Amino acid sequence: MTFCRILLITAALAAGSAAASANEPDVEAIIAQAGAEAAAAPQSEHPAAETFAVPRLRESVRVASEVVHIGDLIDNAGSLAQIAIYRAPDLGTTGLLSTAEVLATLRNYQVFGVDTHGVGEITVTRMARTFAAKDIEQKVARALERRYGLGTAASLAVTFDRDIGTVQLDTTNTGDLRATSTRYDARNGRFDIMFEIVNVESAMPTRLRFTGTAVETVEAAVLTRAVEVNEVLRSSDVVTERRPKGEVGSDPTTRELAVGKQARRALRAGQALRSADLGNPDLVQRDQAVTLVYDYDGIYLTVRAKALENGTAGDQVSVINPQSKRTVQGVVTGPGQVSVLVAAHSVPTTTTAAVTDSSSR
Repeated sequence: MTFCRILLITAALAAGSAAASANEPDVEAIIAQAGAEAAAAPQSEHPAAETFAVPRLRESVRVASEVVHIGDLIDNAGSLAQIAIYRAPDLGTTGLLSTAEVLATLRNYQVFGVDTHGVGEITVTRMARTFAAKDIEQKVARALERRYGLGTAASLAVTFDRDIGTVQLDTTNTGDLRATSTRYDARNGRFDIMFEIVNVESAMPTRLRFTGTAVETVEAAVLTRAVEVNEVLRSSDVVTERRPKGEVGSDPTTRELAVGKQARRALRAGQALRSADLGNPDLVQRDQAVTLVYDYDGIYLTVRAKALENGTAGDQVSVINPQSKRTVQGVVTGPGQVSVLVAAHSVPTTTTAAVTDSSSR
């Protein structure tokens, strides 16, 4: 950071120059007064015992104003402390001054004998009130929270029209960042918000305006890779991310529910999953060799057969017995297993009627 020296006494020292500004210190008067006070001060009977407030250079300086004063750079500056000699760095930044340069500047103001205590350069930091981009993003979200049909602030994704970076303000801005004007268009998600900050040194607040887009998001299960139809999702295939509510739709699924499910269609990497995209995994595949189970009235019989269609647990599927060439219907009861539906034998109604008739006789 380059410092620009402020030559506050140039006009005062030039012959026939105009008077200095009323807002700037009268440097000649201050120096003359300091000399007169030193001359008028009573002399000690023991000069060797007299103590002096030796000017001492500071190694690190923090300033709040736009200028650096003599009193900022050295201790014991006396009546010269309020004289501005350098322009301060930009808000929130730090600059360097060499000791030799500072001493040369101080000699122009009759400041001699400064104790540098070995300091080679001085760091000067301009203090500022800082708002990180994340802080402003949260302020915007709170200004829109539960308004215009939006949800909570935590669910809103805010994007600014330009990179706002870190906002640096003068330290006199001590009030809260308060939204005073808010506009939002639900059709395209655009916002226009004006904030104000109270300034302790001015009746006029500092105003900050931000524009951009804000959309509501929801947590969704998102694929980490492309998935083919009928593939079963593994744990590594799915992550949880916040996605725009309009992208996910009304039936988003979670990672916990997605893992172990089967894709009903081909899905791309990065796609947010919906419940309709997934189903229970097939326990029986078309043309797969399966175990056909007959279990009725104490008789348990198994034979090998071939599935004619896919099916998950509880689905009714057709299978063919390769020996008899008969096609039967069964229910999928496990991986590669189909149980045949066997109807219970019923007693003929004619027999019941005959018994009734004979008893009546």
